[in-house]
This record gives sequence, structure tokens and C-alpha cells, in this order.
Amino acid sequence: MYWILIGSIALASFVVSQVLKSKFKKYSKIPLTNGMTGRDVAEKMLHDNGIYDVQVVSTQGMLTDHYNPASKTVNLSEGVYASNSVAAAAVAAHECGHAVQHAHAYSPLKMRSALVPVVSFASSWVTWIILAGIIFIQTFPALIWIGIGLFAMTTVFSFVTLPVEINASQRALAWLNTAGVTNINNDGMAKDALKWAAYTYVVAAIGSLVTLLYYIMIALGGRRD
Repeated sequence: MYWILIGSIALASFVVSQVLKSKFKKYSKIPLTNGMTGRDVAEKMLHDNGIYDVQVVSTQGMLTDHYNPASKTVNLSEGVYASNSVAAAAVAAHECGHAVQHAHAYSPLKMRSALVPVVSFASSWVTWIILAGIIFIQTFPALIWIGIGLFAMTTVFSFVTLPVEINASQRALAWLNTAGVTNINNDGMAKDALKWAAYTYVVAAIGSLVTLLYYIMIALGGRRD
């Protein structure tokens, strides 16, 4: 059953990833009628929300867009920063949605930020600890539970990320419409692009939970043996 679930999640992840790339490729070819670039959109959304201490910068790569609360920067990929497409506007507004969350002390974002150092440590060691725990499950059963505890932190992080990402998209779409950046002709495109982006986080969270349950089953089975 586990391998069926893992296979299904892997397939879902692949499908979502491919559809997401297809959607962004499609909407990246559709220009905004007002000609605003991703940078323009980001700066306007920040200023419209009274945020003037966040800088909009360009970063290398594709779909590498992110908001950094430590440096207070909205980092837009090269294909978004200078593009005047619907996709660029949606991505830029979404990342600014995180900046607005930060400015308003949005609770899930604060929780996710607090988990970052813990998850960073857990991600570096969890695979090796769980592997060692499985090997020495008979002689040192506590080891696998330590690994499970670390993995559980990454699972919690995945689920805390969901409301953060969904809320950022909701803020983005509401602002894009009220600010007149998008219109009746392309509102649905921006919404569609961000919807598929959100699905990647949903699939990742479910996959993490299934893997966590699998490790727990291994630990319980080893203890019975």
C-alpha cells in the first residue's frame, strides 16, 4: 500500500510540475495591457500596501522567485523581473504577498520562519539518522525515533507552508484586480497560474506525511520483532 501511495504521489508531483511549467510558459507569452513588468508590479504592490523598506531585485534561474524576510528583498527571476506578461505579474504579486504578510506579522509566516533553522538542521541529518536507525533497530531502537522526530519537523514545515502560500496568492489576486493590473480578460489566467503553483506545495506536504507514516510503521514493526 505504501509503494502504491508513493507511486501515486510521485505521479501527481510530476503531472503538477509539468502542468505548472506549461501554464507559466503559456501565460508568459500574454502581455499585460498596461505594459507593467514584474518589477513594476512588485514595487507598486509594496507601495500600495505602505511598504517602502523592501527592495525588489533580480535573481538568476527559472522559478527561483522568493521573498527573503531577513534581507527584506523580493527576489524575482530574470524571466519575471523584466517581463510584462500575465505570468510575471502573478508571480511578482505573489512574492509581494509574502512581504505584506511579514509587515502584518501573519502568524503562519512567523511560525514557518521560526521553523527554518530547525528544518535546515533536520534536513541535513534526517536521512542518515533514519538509515542508521533502520540498520540498528534491534540494538538501538531509539535512534530511528530520533530520526522520525526530525523528519516530523520537516512534515510540520510542509503543512505550515500551505496557508502561507495560499494566503499570499489570495492577497496577490485581490490586489491585481483592485489595482487594475489585471482585467476581466486575464484575471483568470493569473488565478490559474497561482493555483497550479499552490498544488506543488499540497503534493509535497502529502508526500511528506505519507513518508513519515511509513517510517513510523518501520519503527513499530522493528519493535515488535
